[in-house]
Amino acid sequence: MNTVNVVGAGIMGLASAWRLAQRGWQVTVFDRREAIREASWAAAGMLAPGGEIDSKTLLSELALRSLAMYPEFVRDLEEETNLTVEYRECGATEVAFDDAAFTALTDKAARQARIGIPSEPCRYSANGSDFPARRYPDDAIVDPLCVNDALLAACRKRGVAIREHETVTEILAGGSGVKTEQGEYPSDRVLIAAGAWSSALLPGLPRSWPVKGHMLYFDMEPGLLNGIVRSEGVYLLQRDAGGVIVGSSMEDAGFDREIAPEIVTDIHRRAAKLLPALSGVKPADCWNGLRPATDVGPVIGRVDDTNTWTAYGHFRNGILLAPVTSAMIAEQFAN
Repeated sequence: MNTVNVVGAGIMGLASAWRLAQRGWQVTVFDRREAIREASWAAAGMLAPGGEIDSKTLLSELALRSLAMYPEFVRDLEEETNLTVEYRECGATEVAFDDAAFTALTDKAARQARIGIPSEPCRYSANGSDFPARRYPDDAIVDPLCVNDALLAACRKRGVAIREHETVTEILAGGSGVKTEQGEYPSDRVLIAAGAWSSALLPGLPRSWPVKGHMLYFDMEPGLLNGIVRSEGVYLLQRDAGGVIVGSSMEDAGFDREIAPEIVTDIHRRAAKLLPALSGVKPADCWNGLRPATDVGPVIGRVDDTNTWTAYGHFRNGILLAPVTSAMIAEQFAN
């Protein structure tokens, strides 16, 4: 049986491990912490090319492919694990609060239409006034915690070994295995899926670094939001049980994890413009995550002619891009 060591137990590492195990690979996953405790855990779960992309790039092509794959991805996980994954094809509304924002939104929508992201004009009500907006019917929502739980269960069912709190310190020559503080683990191939930590594992990889983002949670009654709502760099979505997720900041702060009260206050203020019911409500929780950024977009595929592959650098779209990334890795490993 062919063996692969996967470095990183986030959504990319676990989704790839699951798909490889389905194809008969013997998979071991290593993580410096417990599984799913970095960017994949911190995410809101927007599957929203309409909010992220406005030009034709590799990222746009991957995002649209992956969005189309999501229903089957969720069905496969649910069938494999008998767990329910909260997933809704609910659309998104992007609001313009002034003329400049409306012009920018209209121009963006025209660019998006040319690359296959549809939208239509609409109105949005807040604080007793109506504002111009655009509706993105294809955007969707998934609960990352549900996906994470299902991926862990699916991996374990397929016999994937998950070695938590075991930091990989070195990729062995040519991708012949990994080295940790506990020893060396030979394998036929290695997949680096360690998020913002990825490029430090192998010289010559495109540089990865963390971009910090604060998130807020409000304990609310169900039914306040039908889908994603966004404007002025803030977005809101609501879980089936009622919790409202609000994000997010973009901070070049290295690997710092401190919560900044002033950033939380600013996000809360902007969110309340979109959903006035939040104005007098204190967040029930706040946290931050470290998104894996690069200068080149997602880094997916084989490293030169070695037996090392990569799946990192998905930045703000890791949850969205998990289906297409894991499929690409599985297909490349089959060749």
